[in-house]
This record gives sequence, C-alpha cells and structure tokens, in this order.
Amino acid sequence: MARWQPNASERLVAAALELFEERGYEHTTVIEIAERAGLTKSTFFRHFPDKREVLFGGDTMAGLLAKGIAAAPATATPFEAVAHAMDAVSREAFTPARREFGARRRAVIAAHPELREREALKGLGLTASMTEALKRRGVPDLAACVAAELGALALKIAYECWSDTTDGDDFGEVARRTLGDLQAASQTLGLSGRSAP
Repeated sequence: MARWQPNASERLVAAALELFEERGYEHTTVIEIAERAGLTKSTFFRHFPDKREVLFGGDTMAGLLAKGIAAAPATATPFEAVAHAMDAVSREAFTPARREFGARRRAVIAAHPELREREALKGLGLTASMTEALKRRGVPDLAACVAAELGALALKIAYECWSDTTDGDDFGEVARRTLGDLQAASQTLGLSGRSAP
C-alpha cells in the first residue's frame, strides 16, 4: 500500500499539465497522471473527481474571493470590497512562482473545448460566490450582481495579462489596474449617473 506523501495535489496538477501538453487532454488517462506524479489512481480520486477537474482547483478560488470580500473594511464600497478580494487571491493563489504555470494552463485549456467549457463554468461560480459575499455585507442584489460581474471580468482579464508577461507586477497590482480600467470604461459608456431611456 502506498504511503501518504506530501504535496500530492500539486504533484497531480503538475503531472496532468505536462501530459496534457505532451499528449493532449483527450489522450491522457487518470492512471497516467497518477503514475507520472508517482501516486496511485485512488490518491488521484481523493483529490479530484475526474481528470477535467485537475486544472481547476475545486472551490478554493471562490472561497478566497468570498473571504476577501468579507474581510474588506466596513466602509468599503462594493467595488472596493471586490478589489480587497483580488488582493487576497493575489497573496494566496497567484504568486510569482505560479505565473509560468498560469500561461501553460491557459494554453492547454484554450486547445480543448471541454476544458474551455469547464473554465466558463468556473467563472460563473466565482461570480456567484462574490455576489453572495457582497449580499452578506448588505449590498443590494443588483449592485452586488454588477460588482461581482465586473470583478469576475477583471479577474479573467488580469489573469490573462499577468500570466502572459514577465514584468515584475504581482497579480494584485494587475487586478487593481484592470478594475480601475473597467470602472473608467463603464463611465465612458455613460453607465453612471444617467437614467435609462
């Protein structure tokens, strides 16, 4: 019987990414991922329900965003609370060591429709998590929804920019810039301070 080994989840993710790059997602099996990681198939299934989920981190990101919003100062606007959540995600998930992994992960996802679909579903889950976290702060439903949607869009754009560059900006800086750009764009569209026709 195989003994427990540290970092099994990370090893499985790294092995899966390598194999997806080498052979393609469709031609890689769970057994091959486990073997590449030096683990068993049962260890794989203790961490992930299937091979598609290995690149998506479960609910970790949604939890980090919700905690970041909850921890924002009581005086923070909904948009400021979302920015606070981006900072929390930056510290926990988007470290400089993960930048290259992010670019490689995005390339693998872009090449496989099933993974693109899962990425879209994850985005919806992140939006829902932020919406609920904002509502728990007392933000009205529509404002919570809009702030969460803009936050999810900022997260997607920032992740793409951050993982594609080698400059020294950390993810939090890129995400805050992106949030600012989205806020400015909404103002140029005439979305603030005017009644609907």
